[in-house]
Amino acid sequence: MRPQALADVAGQDHLLGEDGALTRLIRSGSLGSLVFWGPPGTGKTTVARLLAHETNLAFVQISAIFTGVSDLKKVFEEARGRRSTGQGTLLFVDEIHRFNRAQQDSFLPVMEDGTITMIGATTENPSFELNAALLSRARVMTFRSLDEAAIERLLARAEETEGRPLPLDEQARMALVRMADGDGRASLTLAEEIWRAAKPGEVFDNAHLADIVQRRAPIYDKAQEGHYNLISALHKTVRGSDPDAALYYLARMLDAGEDPLFIARRIVRMAVEDVGLADPQALVIANAAKDAYDFLGSPEGELALVQALIYVATAPKSNAAYNAYSAAKRLAKEHGSLMPPKAILNAPTKLMKQEGYGTGYRYDHDEPDAFSGQNYWPDALGRQEIYKPVERGFERDLRKRLDWWAKLRKERGD
Repeated sequence: MRPQALADVAGQDHLLGEDGALTRLIRSGSLGSLVFWGPPGTGKTTVARLLAHETNLAFVQISAIFTGVSDLKKVFEEARGRRSTGQGTLLFVDEIHRFNRAQQDSFLPVMEDGTITMIGATTENPSFELNAALLSRARVMTFRSLDEAAIERLLARAEETEGRPLPLDEQARMALVRMADGDGRASLTLAEEIWRAAKPGEVFDNAHLADIVQRRAPIYDKAQEGHYNLISALHKTVRGSDPDAALYYLARMLDAGEDPLFIARRIVRMAVEDVGLADPQALVIANAAKDAYDFLGSPEGELALVQALIYVATAPKSNAAYNAYSAAKRLAKEHGSLMPPKAILNAPTKLMKQEGYGTGYRYDHDEPDAFSGQNYWPDALGRQEIYKPVERGFERDLRKRLDWWAKLRKERGD
């Protein structure tokens, strides 16, 4: 089923179209080493094979899972032998991110002297998984998940190759395309299962398709980039007050097996970072949802997370407390040695009283409006404004209080 020409590769027009990045490299006659980054089943291995053919290079494939240092030395020596006869080598390294730092470094000399043209394939973010030295010598090409049109092209090619149509009605065929989840290899595997299950003349509808083909688990590794991508998307949709998108990402994460208590902790974080005092109830509800899930477990407790997520996403937003704390930390770091005003310090000893500790302190409850307005900042620093509430939600009331106290302070000359 592999395409026999680059033009037949589905779903990667940004790389292989008329003005695609790889098309331009081929035209230039200088391919150079590359890293193919993208989800499984998007054509990385196929494109590497076809590039070797297009550039008249010997194609050698290894996998980082099964290859050790001694194997690499043998591959490099064979490539040097080919080079001595005028034959170049395209070395395709599958799962390149699984090589350790020393193994990755071993590629550098043979890449630099032209012994090999290296193409590494990875499903993980190269910025995190590959050495900087290796990345500086290889251009990263991003492969995209296949869209529905690309999956349909693969299925049509499979039908042409097999000489028979898939035994699916229109709705079931659309469902099969969605089940592939952007993975071309998976779409062909699913098609094979359907052909194997069908009796002569049988056509499956949506319900029968679900019975025959077990739905693929979403591609999601809780320790890798998929985990961080989705939690980042969830947080930003909540910050952007889009409960519908937030629910979509929540469902994806739970469906993929993410720990619900991890999500619950992140919702608590969203409540304090992005809602803050604009709606103090958001933190209460987020904490309650965490406790409810901890008490109920799955699936019953998931609805508590849903409710908290909707509440936080639709709450008025303010990061004023977050910003205030950041500003306070900067001031504390810059002026952490300054003495507070002696008036607000206790004087438990006679010596401290003699030194003026507590002298001039005004007890706010005895003052008009229960507000003395005295200075609490170190004399050398002076009064600072750190917390700046927004004009949204409950912080509007806090802003009014702060403005009122500032007015009293000014009237009383404090």
